[in-house]
Amino acid sequence: MIPKLCAPQWMAGALCAQVDAETFFPEQGESNRIAKRTCLRCDVRAECLDYAIKHKITWGIWGGKSERERRSLRRAA
Repeated sequence: MIPKLCAPQWMAGALCAQVDAETFFPEQGESNRIAKRTCLRCDVRAECLDYAIKHKITWGIWGGKSERERRSLRRAA
């Protein structure tokens, strides 16, 4: 996780802040459905995904996308 002092302002409004963080960092083979459903309802999903792509974050669910999905988006851009 990102220390609160360094976190972008949009993170304060993220729904994931109200859910157990482990939900967004499933172990290999575990489902990520709950995390993705949470992201679908989040008002800052676009900012979150943009942040993860720009910072090349390679772990967890960010902006409703898995690591593999973000990698595909980066390649396509």
